[in-house]
Amino acid sequence: MPAAAAPILEVDVDHPSPRQVARAVEVLEKGGVIAYPTDTYYGLGCDLNSKKAIERLYQLKGRDRKKPLSLLCPDLSDVARYAHVSNFAYRAMKGLTPGAFTFILEATRLVPEVMMTKQKQVGLRVPDAALPRELAKALGRPLITTSATHTDGTVLSDARDIKTALGHGLDLILDGGVTLNEPSTVVSLIGDTLEVLRQGKGSLEP
Repeated sequence: MPAAAAPILEVDVDHPSPRQVARAVEVLEKGGVIAYPTDTYYGLGCDLNSKKAIERLYQLKGRDRKKPLSLLCPDLSDVARYAHVSNFAYRAMKGLTPGAFTFILEATRLVPEVMMTKQKQVGLRVPDAALPRELAKALGRPLITTSATHTDGTVLSDARDIKTALGHGLDLILDGGVTLNEPSTVVSLIGDTLEVLRQGKGSLEP
């Protein structure tokens, strides 16, 4: 179980040190839940293989179990392991990754049931920030990820605010400075059709 207040570790979002990444991955491998900066909001994440950590993440967010969380992948090759990627989807994602996008695709059998919608779809991210990609790469599998917010939905853009609001339920907070309050752009690639479901930071304009 996490301590009363999770420790804060300062990190460089774009050039994280191997030591910083290793410490966070050690926490994740033990079933911990961490907060970390991305190219959009701060994220809350855990190991894809830890059912207990996923449950803790839902409880911490006060999130409806019917609302799946997303997978954060280090690169497109990893996306293809957890989602069915057509040639159309691959071309679309290749031009938009890494970037501030969450892609909706049909899930493969490697995705836990709790991570999928009733339509067996899953959201996947390959963020522009190096830190979260390095975390997933070192872990060897995607992070389960969701934005760092209060249970009322208020976005937490600073590591100290995260510690105050959620520190009781976290094991480690990676501090990359204050982030802008912009979510990722959610893009559906189901049926080889590109549809923007939520416009956020990511732009489809060239």
